[in-house]
Amino acid sequence: MSETQKVVSESKSKKIAVVTGGSRGIGKEIALALSKKGYAVAILANSEPQLGEGIKSYKCNVADFAAVKETSEKIAADFGGVDVLVNNAGIVKDNLAIRMTESEFDDVLAVNLKGVFNCCKHFARSIMKSSHGRIINISSISGITGLAGQANYAASKGGIIALTKVMARELGGRGVTVNAIAPGFIETDMTSGLDEAMKQNVKNTAVIKRLGNPSDIAAAVVFLAGEEAGYITGQTIVVDGGLTL
Repeated sequence: MSETQKVVSESKSKKIAVVTGGSRGIGKEIALALSKKGYAVAILANSEPQLGEGIKSYKCNVADFAAVKETSEKIAADFGGVDVLVNNAGIVKDNLAIRMTESEFDDVLAVNLKGVFNCCKHFARSIMKSSHGRIINISSISGITGLAGQANYAASKGGIIALTKVMARELGGRGVTVNAIAPGFIETDMTSGLDEAMKQNVKNTAVIKRLGNPSDIAAAVVFLAGEEAGYITGQTIVVDGGLTL
């Protein structure tokens, strides 16, 4: 039996979760956390890592409308449907707005915002058929407060919050909840380039005196994906240790 056949066979009695950008960092932690909670998990990434039993990888660029459509159809066929979608894929290309190139702006919007739209659109029909439909979009505190040097990133993450509200209104009648999570500074490859002075400033400013961990975000995703969160929709949950208070 192939790995795909094994995952699909084991998923028959499980809820199915799709996680974009699931090969590393926050996405990987989310995929592993959902798997531990009993979900069969499909991850979309630019590579096809092996994360363990119950998790199947699909190579897909979420910014590519046609590629997401094709991948969504393959996942629906492989697993028999989708219950939970976690839109986590994202990139950064920081620069001051007056120095930012057109490609720096366009590339970030294409992955971070258009990618969320592409996945919501193409997975929505399958999710609407579920008795447990959930869409969880990973935004950022940058999309709420704005951060210098992140005109592209902040615009994309603020757009995710607005898109979350729209999708919550459009899909609520089918019992699907749509929420966003806005992480603060989380220790991942994406934030590893921050200098120590900036990291210390974050720790000093936050109410909880540390940087966040991917597991902090994964825990919020698991909650929103669960039965207990069935009456929460259109909301943005900030997970930043009190940094933006």
